[in-house]
Amino acid sequence: MLIYEKGKRMLPIGPLMIEHRLIERVVKLMESECLRCKTERKADPLFIDAVVDFFRTYADRTHHGKEEDILFRKLAEKELSPEHEKTMNELIEEHKIGRKTVGELHDAKERYVKGESGAVDDIVACLDKLTAFYPAHIETEDEHFFLPAMDYFTAEEQAEMLRESEEFDANMIHAKYDGVVAELEAESR
Repeated sequence: MLIYEKGKRMLPIGPLMIEHRLIERVVKLMESECLRCKTERKADPLFIDAVVDFFRTYADRTHHGKEEDILFRKLAEKELSPEHEKTMNELIEEHKIGRKTVGELHDAKERYVKGESGAVDDIVACLDKLTAFYPAHIETEDEHFFLPAMDYFTAEEQAEMLRESEEFDANMIHAKYDGVVAELEAESR
């Protein structure tokens, strides 16, 4: 059972868990695309571009950004149990694996567009890896780590983390499109 609130107040893990539901929806779409790629031996470059953008911007910069820059940073200031410290460090490493695999998916799609043989197999491998990776990663966070992590914080600290998360989200759209405009400017030179 997912717990977003404790009493009448939202926990800082609530938005993170809600974001997991959107990531899971994309994972389901990726499973379907992966099956189609295996069957038809063709990939949809526009779908791959959308997935890469989703994972880079939403899942990594926004979602993992809040986990790492807010929750994990604040937890690092606490005296964690060895089990919780180990789990947190594993989750950070898993974020790196996710980033690397999304980058490999992007590269495979670029090779596919250029007609490179074997690129569709690399796309399938990346999709398979991501669709296996994210559900397990999310389960660890939702079912084994997030709620126990809240016990390290006072109600005031939790409220401050929630406020930081809201501010983080509010600034993300500006960061994304500053980057888009910078890319467009670089391409026009």
